[in-house]
Amino acid sequence: MVATTLAAGFIKHGYNVCLGTGHPEKLESWKAQQGDKAAIGSFADAAKFGDLLVLAVKGSAAIDVLESAGKENLKGKAIIDTSNPIEAAPPVNGVLKFFTNINESLMEQLQKEYPEANFVKGYNSMGAPLMVNPDFGGTKPTMFICGNSAQAKNEVTEINTLFGFDTEDMGPAEAARAIEPLCMLWCITGFTANKWDGHAFKLLKRG
Repeated sequence: MVATTLAAGFIKHGYNVCLGTGHPEKLESWKAQQGDKAAIGSFADAAKFGDLLVLAVKGSAAIDVLESAGKENLKGKAIIDTSNPIEAAPPVNGVLKFFTNINESLMEQLQKEYPEANFVKGYNSMGAPLMVNPDFGGTKPTMFICGNSAQAKNEVTEINTLFGFDTEDMGPAEAARAIEPLCMLWCITGFTANKWDGHAFKLLKRG
């Protein structure tokens, strides 16, 4: 759902999109709805096609999907990493469990595995319906990002602006240790009150 929502958002703003999948038959109706700016292919097809890539898969599948995409197709490209290291276990009082620890994020693991790619954490701490131009009565939510490449973060910031967000750059990849758990915080309201599309984070600043 995250992948198709963001892909539709890119198309809405004039981009051509290739959506990588292991099950192309499941996306034929989506492709028909999106028109001729949308294409479907393998993970390698999508990675080769894109100037900017989005990793929108379960955290537990991220390494396998990137391997399928091919290191050569990822080299030098900005990759928006929306994945979260959610453990295959039910939440406890609304709190998800992660398979990482507080001292190493999933994105850091991916960056170490693919050092020539430029991962940027983002779009991991809200529901898919809020990811493209959400309506909060004129208030723009904050998109927290981090990554080691300033150029890649600039590219993602441009997308964030198009999609209706203010960007807060939290620094290098280590900051994903703080950004990824925002997913836990955001999901508590969903699990405990069954409210999934009415809240987002906003960083307030004085001056």
